[in-house]
Amino acid sequence: MEEFSPRQLAVKQLKLKFLEALQTNNAQEVLQILHTGEIDIDTVLEVEDPSMVLASYKQGYWLPGYKLETSWAMGIHVCVMYNALETALVLLQEGAAINRMPNGKTPLHVACEVSNAECTDLLLAHRAKVNSLSLSGHTPLHYCITRDSVDCAKQLIYRVNSLQETALITAAFWTFDNKEQTYSEDHHLVCRLLLDHQADPNLQEEDHKTALHKAAWHCDHVLMQMLLEAGADTRVMDINGCTPIQYLLKVTDVRPMAIPELCYQLLLNHNAARIYPQQFHKVLQSCYDYPGVVEIMVNSYEHLKPTRKWRDAIPDDCYQRHKDFYDSLFAVCTNTPRSLLHLTRCAIRASLGGLCHRGVSQLPLPRPMKKYLLLDPEGLLY
Repeated sequence: MEEFSPRQLAVKQLKLKFLEALQTNNAQEVLQILHTGEIDIDTVLEVEDPSMVLASYKQGYWLPGYKLETSWAMGIHVCVMYNALETALVLLQEGAAINRMPNGKTPLHVACEVSNAECTDLLLAHRAKVNSLSLSGHTPLHYCITRDSVDCAKQLIYRVNSLQETALITAAFWTFDNKEQTYSEDHHLVCRLLLDHQADPNLQEEDHKTALHKAAWHCDHVLMQMLLEAGADTRVMDINGCTPIQYLLKVTDVRPMAIPELCYQLLLNHNAARIYPQQFHKVLQSCYDYPGVVEIMVNSYEHLKPTRKWRDAIPDDCYQRHKDFYDSLFAVCTNTPRSLLHLTRCAIRASLGGLCHRGVSQLPLPRPMKKYLLLDPEGLLY
């Protein structure tokens, strides 16, 4: 058992007393301890932190169990964690360091993690760095991921614009829980907030993916509509030459909670590049159990001629389940032109180009005709 000298015991007891005063927001006691000169204002304390509010580690590192129960923190971190606003102000007035990371997070990271808008405001007023990175590589805004942290996010956004762009892609990523296959309304709200404050929807990551690529990968029609209304480009390619609609094709059959028909409509009505006709069998391979999607895709072309691969891409049991639809598919996709009504639709859509979604809504046409122009599925092809 480790033995301590009387001096070491006294310092240890003083640290415990200092920590308790911080946690209980006892600003007067904190001042008295600091004025003794026995403890530095930025001394590092060991704090119980099973939720890792104070801690951030590099991804991929293994940690022993005891590391996940306590964290290292300075007094200002503790004040933010426990919402000790008055004591935090005292520490800052006494010259406490505001951007240090004893366990991988600055006080501003912690304020956003616990959704403490008042402490966020206080720290920013004392020139906390809004773009500092935690040990895991995240900015404070990346920790604003719940409805309760919206006020924190607003304060950060008002102070810097460059941060909004990286945060939008991160927020887009977290809108979907891959394990539970559910969508997060809180992250949708964060994306909405960022876009309302002019975050760039076309900013690209190192692999050239945009937020729209993320939304398409999640098959998230709510986020896709937000991004497209904000000016997201449907034709941007990632480092492998893939556009958002190709991402969508890869995941259509593994997103049970999604409404893929809406996703394809949104992209095609905002000028997405269509799949090369000779490769259309890949659409059938991915979407054979979603006849509405196949209908939308087929109707985006003036005419498609089937190849031998088409029928092979549709399992027999699926063909039987959707027999009326697939019979109509092979009836219209022949060597003869489609109906005059369909060709007229294609001509109008071509003339509107990238403004199809907005342009159709402004045409003096009855609602059923507008839905027809925007590729609303009807269950059969003709």
